[in-house]
Amino acid sequence: MERTGFEPFGEQLVSATDAQPKSRASKLLLRVGTGLFWSLVTGIVLARAAFFEPGVYDGFSRVASLAKSLIF
Repeated sequence: MERTGFEPFGEQLVSATDAQPKSRASKLLLRVGTGLFWSLVTGIVLARAAFFEPGVYDGFSRVASLAKSLIF
């Protein structure tokens, strides 16, 4: 058992060469999946920015101030 091949808890480490996809199809699938993920992230962020309403939480501040006035 080599010391460099295992982490402190006994799990075997995977080298960087083993983690890379071997076939052309898996490389293509990896790129397509990564592109799809980042396009979804971008779409969600842009949609949140487009439909953001700053006054959504004003109702909560009114309820909190009413509760504060009732308690104190």
